[in-house]
Amino acid sequence: MIDADPGLPSTRPYLVRALHEWCTENGFSPYMAVCVDESVQVPAEYVNNGEIVLNVSYDATSGLQLGNDYIHFKARFGGIPRDVMIPVSHVLAIYAKENGQGMGFPPPEQPAQALAPVEGGASEEEPNSNVTPLRAVPSGPAIVDSEDHQPDPPNPPPTGGRPTLKRVK
Repeated sequence: MIDADPGLPSTRPYLVRALHEWCTENGFSPYMAVCVDESVQVPAEYVNNGEIVLNVSYDATSGLQLGNDYIHFKARFGGIPRDVMIPVSHVLAIYAKENGQGMGFPPPEQPAQALAPVEGGASEEEPNSNVTPLRAVPSGPAIVDSEDHQPDPPNPPPTGGRPTLKRVK
């Protein structure tokens, strides 16, 4: 998102918070699509084609903080509690899972290479390393529902067509 005055802060964090609040108040599950690079802290095994989609509802997260620069929370993935930290500039969309209404944003200005884990974990040279080796992954974003910790299976579109994001300018 390019703001008219480079001295002004981005409107993205304010819009993310507003749409999260709208989803929550109306009983919807807020989902967030994120562009993943080395500045994003998410479970790498759920990253697909440099993107991840996360359930960011209060029920699926713990300690959710929607700040101006970063979004931070804890969630369980595969039964394991994990810290998640996302630069707000990497949020691609926030929308209601139930009806697809929300808002999309342009990707970060200089996205880094997409990251995903290589099976086998850290090397033996660094036994205490928390770094997972990375490799390219097939296309399509992964959808992670932090409540049940598994990617969502594809659902058939509801009658009346597939939900879409509505871009508001």
